[in-house]
Amino acid sequence: MKRNHSSHHHHHHNNHHNNHRKWLIIPTLTISLLLFLLLILLPRSKPSSSSLSSENPNFTTNFNLPNLPKFAYLLTGTKGEVSQLKRVLQATYHPRNYYLLHLDLEASDEERLEVAKYVKSERVFGFFGNVMVVGKGDLVTYKGPSMVASTLHSVALFLKKVHDWDWFVNLSASDYPLFSQDDLLHVFSFMPRDMNFIEHTSNMGWKEFQRARPIIIDPGLYHSRVSSVYYAKEKRSLPSSFKLFTGSEWVVLTKPFLEFCVWGWDNLPRTLLMYYTNFLSSNEGYFHTVICNHKDYQNTTVNHDLRYLKWDNPPKQHPLSLKLEHFNDMAHSGAPFARRFDKDDPVLDKIDKELLGRSDGYVTRGGWCVGDSTKGKNPCDVYGNPDVVKPSLRSKILEKLMLKLLDSENFRPKQCK
Repeated sequence: MKRNHSSHHHHHHNNHHNNHRKWLIIPTLTISLLLFLLLILLPRSKPSSSSLSSENPNFTTNFNLPNLPKFAYLLTGTKGEVSQLKRVLQATYHPRNYYLLHLDLEASDEERLEVAKYVKSERVFGFFGNVMVVGKGDLVTYKGPSMVASTLHSVALFLKKVHDWDWFVNLSASDYPLFSQDDLLHVFSFMPRDMNFIEHTSNMGWKEFQRARPIIIDPGLYHSRVSSVYYAKEKRSLPSSFKLFTGSEWVVLTKPFLEFCVWGWDNLPRTLLMYYTNFLSSNEGYFHTVICNHKDYQNTTVNHDLRYLKWDNPPKQHPLSLKLEHFNDMAHSGAPFARRFDKDDPVLDKIDKELLGRSDGYVTRGGWCVGDSTKGKNPCDVYGNPDVVKPSLRSKILEKLMLKLLDSENFRPKQCK
């Protein structure tokens, strides 16, 4: 571990950046967001007595920024996707967050070993100890409930191994971030910690007849070889004790909600897990139906998956592979993540260079990287304080999307409808 500054210098450096962050951003935050946050956050936060004491005339300058959150990233891949998975890890890496890499059972033991060796060989991962690899891959059937089982397995591992995360994010090897983690951590520090980003609707449309009424069996639940799901002859009626919701399988969910899904002090998550066992593409309905059928969580939903996708024309079954021609639209969308990308597509290099400031083979730079970046050196070889984030001007685009999503016209009317 190299530190090139004394602790005094480090403290000064940290303060300097916190001040830099404080004054750069606060004036630009719109009034609506501040009001919204005051309403939501203040009753819960405990102000330190010193900063609010009457002897303190500098109360306003001592107004502390909200705490930075921590994300728990599940990065999933299958055979042939090791290099893509590594790249997604490098692009989304930040010492504050946690990462769990899962290669499903289709991938070979050699590939799983390659991922584990890579994680072990990167000094920064070892130092911060925040990257984990699933040693025994789950068998995942495309469109089957084993996908939900695997996601819940990963959530359970996060709940067991690390305790201080705020949001869970699932990304596949064909996804990629459009913002640095500094931007994301900064903007999410202003977000209420109980917000669940999950795109959902109860308007099943064509899915009622193609998803809800058929009964399927996923061989992945009892065989050790992958095969496709098969259908029962009978159809079933729609449930009457809960309402079905469907939406995007890509989510940003809170720790309290996921604790409820895994531990379920109420029987709803288990009942629904059993119901969705025979449901086609249950990963597009399980969390959505749990969250919208429970009074404690239905008011915490933001109806957006925070992903940028381009769809084929109806029936919107398959997202198109994103190319250079989509770059500008993607960069200005405000979405923190995009999918799907083909392996090593040139647009990924453009995202690295223009949006993330990431060099090939290195993790994305952040305020915690304090090394010398001249002569092609990696500035993240020298670690500073992970709590120092330097949001870029691009963070405004993400902030704008969040304000739009939390705007009174969008937020409540779109919850669990």
